[in-house]
Amino acid sequence: MAGEKFTSDVVIGLEIHAEMATQSKLFCGCSTHGTDEPNTRTCEVCLGMPGSKPVLNRKAVDFALKLCLALNCRIAPQLVFSRKSYFYPDMAKNYQISQYEIPLGKKGSLKLKSGKEVGITRVHIEEDPAALVHPSGMERSTYVLVDYNRSGDPLCEIVTDPELESPSEARDFMKQLITVLNYLSIFDINRCIIKADCNVSIKESGYVRAEIKNVTGFKEIERALKYEVERQKKEVHEGNSLKQETRAWDPDLGITRPMRTKEVEEEYGYILDPDLTVIDITDEMVSAVEQDMPELAESKIEKYVKEYNLKKEDAEILSQEKLLADLFEKVAEEIDPVLAAKWLRRELVRVLNYSKKKLAEIELDERHLIDLLKLVEEKKITETTGQNLIEKLLQEPFDVKEYVENQGLAAVSDKGELEKFCKEAVEENPKAVEDLKQGNENSLNFLVGQVMRKTKGKAVPKEVNEILRKLVG
Repeated sequence: MAGEKFTSDVVIGLEIHAEMATQSKLFCGCSTHGTDEPNTRTCEVCLGMPGSKPVLNRKAVDFALKLCLALNCRIAPQLVFSRKSYFYPDMAKNYQISQYEIPLGKKGSLKLKSGKEVGITRVHIEEDPAALVHPSGMERSTYVLVDYNRSGDPLCEIVTDPELESPSEARDFMKQLITVLNYLSIFDINRCIIKADCNVSIKESGYVRAEIKNVTGFKEIERALKYEVERQKKEVHEGNSLKQETRAWDPDLGITRPMRTKEVEEEYGYILDPDLTVIDITDEMVSAVEQDMPELAESKIEKYVKEYNLKKEDAEILSQEKLLADLFEKVAEEIDPVLAAKWLRRELVRVLNYSKKKLAEIELDERHLIDLLKLVEEKKITETTGQNLIEKLLQEPFDVKEYVENQGLAAVSDKGELEKFCKEAVEENPKAVEDLKQGNENSLNFLVGQVMRKTKGKAVPKEVNEILRKLVG
């Protein structure tokens, strides 16, 4: 970054590696998931044995094209692979098959929650290196173990322009990217790896860049960047000169450690891979992928606000997860969208968080949820009853209408019966009535509570409130 024209106090760029959820590796038939026993999902191709020949996984190309289109990238006319040479044990053949000269996509963008658009420099396909295991930690281990199960898994690398201006913006970028990946169904958060190399510099140093390698997790990325910004400021304040370098993040200690002087691209000795032919990216290929593209979260937010009259905050939360957005749209076909949004955004999410479960992990029939919300909408059950029912519904499916009838949970809606309970509450609590007449609104809440107790929580508080006010005068 040194020498480029920046104005912000902090400049951050991300290089994100997202594993694509294919069944087999990028250039061979080995499975990308299954047994975790080290070095069992390998073959002569992903181990780079002499004479082995890579064969490109078409599904990985289609997945990468989807991502490029979702990020508004310009698609390259050809798919070209190169060999990136480096001598570390995580690549058995001493080079990584990647893209260098011509990335699959370039000059794209992704919008943050704030509305700021962050430029995407490039999106390209490459194979994942192996996993290095330091038995006693990176600092103390006297030897390193290598597990090649991961070697050859298909990755998309997404490189941002250096336009992020704070660790919190970097975290939000990752959240928005994960949402896109999930909507496209090209990433499985339960088994796929996503990690980032974080490039950061500050104005006081003249934007001398440090790269933090292989940080995983949104929170860890924010933590690592916060620490590194403060470290660089401290170094400059103490009169020390910064150097362009690569650093490692230690999540246990919450610090970055120096690894090596930062390499430049030329040091990797890129050459075109002679074992992989150049593939034309035809209009037909792109059109076929476009037809399979879903409506993305950004479009759903706009639709929910304009067509369903939702608050933007509700629309953003509902659209953040595709499963939740799909569920909302099914429910909103039969239930008032604003009511549906309120219950899905607050009550459903509340119960999921309380149960420490994800929506994909529960057995939920939207028909049962629609029946429940229809009873709430028609005031046939109280909101309190509805809250209790949704908790039970997320434990196991059941016929909501039948359950309400059998358990006698229907709301007390007969006006004469409600007035009877309200009169009893007024007669039994003269002091609260007098306090209410003096303007103490807490007394009204007390009286409402007494009526709710008499009706076993089956009265609608708003109706009780209105009747009590008339009785008290």
